[in-house]
Amino acid sequence: MLGEASTTEIARSKDAQGFNENMNAARKGGGIAGNARQELEYESGRKVVSSENYLEITGKVHKIKKLEDKKSEKKTGK
Repeated sequence: MLGEASTTEIARSKDAQGFNENMNAARKGGGIAGNARQELEYESGRKVVSSENYLEITGKVHKIKKLEDKKSEKKTGK
């Protein structure tokens, strides 16, 4: 959420127009969120994302992933 909010604010403040300007805003917003995550992990001594707090893909999203995998297999012939 921090990455999205940062990206939105950067794009608005710079009046980003077009793909390239918005892509740059997105990279900067993602960098801000990444730095915040790393600082939180350093201060807390714990990872934000770990195998203990990972949620499995379920329901509709899981079905979509299966369809994408089947399409990929057809393209590669595997």
